[in-house]
Amino acid sequence: MTKKYIVRLTAEERALLTELVNKGQAAAYKIKHANVLLKVDADGPNNWSDAQAAEAFSCAPRTVFTLRQRFVEQGLGAALERKQRERPPRAPILDGEKEARLIQLASSEPPPGHARWTLRLLAAELVALKVVDAISAPTVMRALKKIGGNRISEPAG
Repeated sequence: MTKKYIVRLTAEERALLTELVNKGQAAAYKIKHANVLLKVDADGPNNWSDAQAAEAFSCAPRTVFTLRQRFVEQGLGAALERKQRERPPRAPILDGEKEARLIQLASSEPPPGHARWTLRLLAAELVALKVVDAISAPTVMRALKKIGGNRISEPAG
């Protein structure tokens, strides 16, 4: 069976990968990727199969195949890094409009019987106003921290 993606490292790339492996100062996955690329190099001193490289570096053969593919299609930098997600695993709860509503709410007068807004009060009020379906106090805290929560400590008015 012929391989579709054949890794052929230049002398500079081989030197860079060897230095990366020998220093050992990079992230573990980068060192593993560098080792795999060095071993599956068609022009290298020892050309291993995908199965040999996968077994030697404790990864799946599919990982070796994916590294080959990324190296051939996108270059050395892409092969050394992890694949970036196209979109986050979950959509953010607060977008720009909802964050603006949170800031407006936090800057307003607190409800009767309270000296100031708490994170739980803000979260409950956002749900009551149907700005969001559900939100936790830590999410409110992160949103306020992101925009600089110290600016809203005093009620506007």
